[in-house]
Amino acid sequence: MVPPVAVSPLIKTARYSALLAGIVFGKRRYDELKPIAAEERRIEEEEKKVREEQEKIAKALAEASEESILK
Repeated sequence: MVPPVAVSPLIKTARYSALLAGIVFGKRRYDELKPIAAEERRIEEEEKKVREEQEKIAKALAEASEESILK
């Protein structure tokens, strides 16, 4: 088994700096995208309600236009 190699302090510092920079970037990006996603979900919910209402109306019209024994 080969003994572990000592890692340069400069490399350690660079690795941890990159890690922290990534965490900060990710947090900022998440905070930036969160309200956009919430707005998209709200719009999608409104569109879903309208679509369901239109499907309900179309179904009622289709049932009304079918030939019935009662006519």
